[in-house]
Amino acid sequence: MSYESAKAQFADWGIDTEAAIERLKIIPISMHCWQGDDVVGFEQKSGSSGGGIQATGNHPGRARTPEELRADLEFAYAMIPGSHRLNLHAMYLDTDETPDRDEIEYKHFAPWVDWAKDQRLGLDFNPTFFAHAKADDNLTLSHPDQGIRDFWIEHGRRTREISARMGAELGSTCVNNIWVPDGYKDTPIDRMAARHRLEASIDQMIVTPQDRAHMRDAVESKLFGIGVEACTVGSHEFYMGYAVKNDTVLCFDMGHFHPTENVADKLSAASLFVDEILLHVSRPLRWDSDHVILQSDDVLQIAQELVASDLLDRTYIGLDFFDATISRTAAWVIGTRNMQKALLRALLVPFDRLRPAEDSLDFTQRFVVTEEFKDLPFGRVWDEFCTRMNCPSGLHLIEQLERYQSSVSGR
Repeated sequence: MSYESAKAQFADWGIDTEAAIERLKIIPISMHCWQGDDVVGFEQKSGSSGGGIQATGNHPGRARTPEELRADLEFAYAMIPGSHRLNLHAMYLDTDETPDRDEIEYKHFAPWVDWAKDQRLGLDFNPTFFAHAKADDNLTLSHPDQGIRDFWIEHGRRTREISARMGAELGSTCVNNIWVPDGYKDTPIDRMAARHRLEASIDQMIVTPQDRAHMRDAVESKLFGIGVEACTVGSHEFYMGYAVKNDTVLCFDMGHFHPTENVADKLSAASLFVDEILLHVSRPLRWDSDHVILQSDDVLQIAQELVASDLLDRTYIGLDFFDATISRTAAWVIGTRNMQKALLRALLVPFDRLRPAEDSLDFTQRFVVTEEFKDLPFGRVWDEFCTRMNCPSGLHLIEQLERYQSSVSGR
């Protein structure tokens, strides 16, 4: 089937495929650097704690240096249609110096900014509150020891300064996302004290105003993690309240909720009370396993909610998965393209037919239209999008992925 035939079929339902393609072109996805090296980073390790973060597998080709990681990223972006972003963690500094976390400066990340300029990419950033000796108690910003809290507060302050400089240099808002692994393995006696400490620490971290055009603070919750099964200090309720009270971006990580919760359902509710949302799109299998995302129901529902609730311009879409059992570059490419496919599917939904049916309580019509519409040739519209953006698809994409993986398997 030709694209023109597919276009005509969608037009019969009142859908303009050209408008959908043009909209998809300008939706950036923030691709995470840590898929490329299994969340190792490029600093001198000083702690055993991974904050419950662990990549499984030992597939050949892991990036070992900033140069290798950037080469892998360049290949991946060439396989992904559109203009996108890179999400960096503070542990991915590029320097011959060995600063501790509370000593990092913009100069330690300047090569990433220069590279992003050349690649026409935006950057996002994250303080790294794990994999450090001062995180080995599974407590950082909420630690009872004021000295440890001060260390991490300074780290957070510096990442905000670095983020603001990144945003200014690139002319694109850099989201600086705060996630801490703080919590308790067994039931704590005084949750309130820990949460008071966390709130006070973040307050001190973000007290210095930054230009919102250059950077935005985001806060991210979690249900539980390895070693913090009984209590996570930064729970969803904590950060929902913090974001509303302090006008920060609220982050929803799809792996950070109970498996029966529907993250898509939370978006319209939260958007009534916070200006902007950050998404970490992931695929949890029974827990926060960070599998590469599929075109699964939960991802499709996320995309549909963003379109139906008119939230695309208020939502930063980022990815957060890492799988070392498969080609890391293939994971990036397929995962990011799956997010784009979900968005395209959502942009092709006949909401003008569905909303009146729902408003008139005609749930049969809503059900029938929703299901029949799934048979339309979405794949041809996606292929047309890839062709226009000079990106491969189908067998050609598979050949490119295999060829690149062969070139890096000797690492």
